[in-house]
Amino acid sequence: MLNENSHQAQLVPLPALSDNYIWLLHRNGHAIVVDPGEAAPVEAALAESGLTLDAILLTHHHADHVGGVLALRAHTGATVYGPAGETLPVCDHRLREGDTVSLANLGITLSILDVPGHTAGHIAYHGEIDPGKPIVFCGDTLFAAGCGRLFEGTPAQMAESLGKLAALPADTLVCCAHEYTLANLRWALQVEPDNAATRARWDDSQALRARNLPTVPSTIHLELRTNPFLRTTQENVIAAAAAHSGTPASSPVAVFAHLREWKNNFKQPSR
Repeated sequence: MLNENSHQAQLVPLPALSDNYIWLLHRNGHAIVVDPGEAAPVEAALAESGLTLDAILLTHHHADHVGGVLALRAHTGATVYGPAGETLPVCDHRLREGDTVSLANLGITLSILDVPGHTAGHIAYHGEIDPGKPIVFCGDTLFAAGCGRLFEGTPAQMAESLGKLAALPADTLVCCAHEYTLANLRWALQVEPDNAATRARWDDSQALRARNLPTVPSTIHLELRTNPFLRTTQENVIAAAAAHSGTPASSPVAVFAHLREWKNNFKQPSR
């Protein structure tokens, strides 16, 4: 399953629970994982390739992201990093925007962004896993063609958080934590039925899921072209949001709020 190339970092989405991904990143026999909602998939991957788990990175406190942390730390001794403002099962280093995580054995340094909205203290980790290969581990803030629900934050907070992610380099790999892509694209096509990039992404994603393959990571470039939540200044998105809500959208935050409410209530077709 894991490509043992000692020169380049290897990125693997480990399926977990019903629709989660635990991100495993490894190089030279050393590994980190992001948001382990359960321990078993990680333990199996480590054993299969003889990897040493150096660190566990947490983006927020929800159980489907932290459920495996205690077991993994007990079994591996890995150092746990997480958001400064959230209650976590265990955390050795608490992080906020401006902090960095140095992963010496992998030759990687990641910087922290505060991205509240889904939860109050949600953070994201971004950096380069190889020269010219930027990445962001964004948890439940930015999804493929979507974004997280606002459980603890406001539309203004989430719009600002998404703006921080949208400002990352266009080729940044977007490593979100759920396989929500087809459901999000069904909705995105309601918002922008004439968006050719979204239709092409729908076709590509359907083909991947038909083969039981992940649709992520995405890229910032693709999200900017197809994710309505990152397109709140586009005239057709503004018009669609206002028409659906029956209320004019006077600002990008208002457009975002209309879109989030629309998505919250969007009924997926029965299968």
